[in-house]
Amino acid sequence: MIWIYLVTVFLSEAWSLNSGTTDNTSVKPSSPSHLSKVDVNKNAVFNIGSNVNLTCSNKTWSEMIYVIWTINLKHNTCKISFSNDGQNSNSCNDGKSLQNSSSAQSYLHIPNFSAADVGVYMCEAVVRGGMDNYNIDVGITAPPQITAWFETKGNVTVAVCRAERGNPAANISWSHTGNHERADNTVLPDGFVTVESHLELLEGMDPENLTCIVRHQSWREEKRLAPSEERKTASTSWVPPFVGLIMTLLVLIPVVALIKPIMRRCRQTDPSKPLAPEDVEEVEPYASYIQRVNSIYN
Repeated sequence: MIWIYLVTVFLSEAWSLNSGTTDNTSVKPSSPSHLSKVDVNKNAVFNIGSNVNLTCSNKTWSEMIYVIWTINLKHNTCKISFSNDGQNSNSCNDGKSLQNSSSAQSYLHIPNFSAADVGVYMCEAVVRGGMDNYNIDVGITAPPQITAWFETKGNVTVAVCRAERGNPAANISWSHTGNHERADNTVLPDGFVTVESHLELLEGMDPENLTCIVRHQSWREEKRLAPSEERKTASTSWVPPFVGLIMTLLVLIPVVALIKPIMRRCRQTDPSKPLAPEDVEEVEPYASYIQRVNSIYN
């Protein structure tokens, strides 16, 4: 009897344990472990004026549920989104748009890339079977414009080489060494950088053999430039032709306005010169009045 009792209790406990496990499994939501999630952080640099395409997922339009681009720029924040239920939006209003490639892959298109497009581009794409999150720090590269010239400071000749509005900053060196060399970097409000290098020539150095060497990541090879003739000093000002014309007119108009009444009075007081038609009209009423008055006495 004791043996039968123990077997009965054991079977009862086992049945109770299995029943509880079955109940818990039925109410527990399905595990999302089979869903894929991709988090990507990267940097990207594009040439000024180029057309840029940023991708957030390798899935096609048909596989996407929605995609949202949040764009944080220096002076603006906007969003571009796509949803397979047709709820699309674009608050950027600067040419950026969502497009799809020939293989139906979604991408963000940025036309004519400029300094205003530099910023952080965050993308969230929900697709069937997973989610892709991209965080792309987008920068710009621009080749500088280079010029070189000579300046005279007292008895010293200084060669100047300028690499203007580059990004990142250009590197300037010289084909010959001098007494003193310095480089000044100026960061402009839009992020571009102007570099200016000054080289004081050694006594007896032939300027014709001097060149400045400029290197920038936009170029495959370095640029060499020989300084031109001495640049005009800052005291020599240049006035555009149309500005000079406007200034001349501003001076002449008051002068003409003053001279014209004087010339008219001179014509009226000159007895040898006949009156102009308008002058005759002015005196006719007075002449008529004199004639009427004289007729009374007649």
